[in-house]
Amino acid sequence: MTKVAPVGIRFHHGSLSVPAGVVHTTPLGYDRDSVPIGAPLTLSASTELVHRLSGCGKVVVAFEGKLGDTLLALSGVRAVLDWLRLRSVRVAVRAVGPYAGLIARTGLLTRPHAITPSGRLAVIGDRIGVDARGSTAAVSLVLDPATPPCWSTDGRAHPDLPARHYLALERRLGIRLPATTPFAPTLATGPNNLVEELRSIGWLGGLTIAAITATSWPERKDYTAQRYTALAEYIAEAHQSQARLLLIGGNPGDGLRITAEAPRRYVQVLHLDGMPADHLSDLFPHCHLIVGNDTGLTHLAAMARDGRDGVGPPVIGLYARHSHSKWRTGLPHHHAVATTLSDRMHQGDLCPVRDAITPDTDVHMDAFPPTALAQIGLELLDGVSP
Repeated sequence: MTKVAPVGIRFHHGSLSVPAGVVHTTPLGYDRDSVPIGAPLTLSASTELVHRLSGCGKVVVAFEGKLGDTLLALSGVRAVLDWLRLRSVRVAVRAVGPYAGLIARTGLLTRPHAITPSGRLAVIGDRIGVDARGSTAAVSLVLDPATPPCWSTDGRAHPDLPARHYLALERRLGIRLPATTPFAPTLATGPNNLVEELRSIGWLGGLTIAAITATSWPERKDYTAQRYTALAEYIAEAHQSQARLLLIGGNPGDGLRITAEAPRRYVQVLHLDGMPADHLSDLFPHCHLIVGNDTGLTHLAAMARDGRDGVGPPVIGLYARHSHSKWRTGLPHHHAVATTLSDRMHQGDLCPVRDAITPDTDVHMDAFPPTALAQIGLELLDGVSP
């Protein structure tokens, strides 16, 4: 559900369905629920794209830019591969670049040497990755987060980027593809030596909260270690138990750095700076609650799923300026707490950067009082919808 918090911020549950009439959308052009999987759409396919993809035997997934943009665009890769499977086109799929290991966790890639590469090459990725590897490709698909609009069909809006990318390619490829909401692939996790070491020394025992301080825009998006610690203290005091707070920071320039603070009454704090994304993917499912700004590691936390039961902890994203609906995975456990400005960006499908919108007030992370976030976290931990 969506709920106005006492301090004026708004909570948006990850499973909330957005009616098409309350946000600005672009009609998809067909009633998706009424079209059988594999059936042609009423829209004409992109003839050239279909022709070129049909002759491809190799697909290279190439992302070099931001982690968050990459993770939210993987549904576009999924759409192309779903189309190739429906057309019985056999391809070898591999990933290159800094995120190849993470992309391998989605199950989208073929096993090495499982298919003998033949036919032409298709490259799918962001602009940097495609430019670096697409000169010999028969098809180059750039998945730009600014390009796909907020689609609407069957009376509902599809505002999250994974849905935008998937449906945009479905329209271009001209047949009803199999995926339904949520469109984002998830990341499989498994045993990890660093995670097991943290467990062995007691950092994953009891109530464990992960908070993401890493951001490329700290003056605007850093909620700060102090506020996260206060949030964890409120939650732990309410539970009358001690909590472990894992503060996930960026790369300090000298690799992985782990430091512990002196124990507090209700919270023990551990700083994890520069922890590689694949290790974090294995760590996040062992937490009970994750809070972060709208950055790549928060999206990573939502997409990381425990290999044993396929579930993950609730994730709360903090949205002060950008649309809380566009910059989420669309997964039902990925929630948002948003300011009024973020709500307006969501309603109008706007971007303060792309559309050069100057806020009426200087909105920062201090819009989210730790007490209000702690109450939302408590209700999610207790299985109550805030």
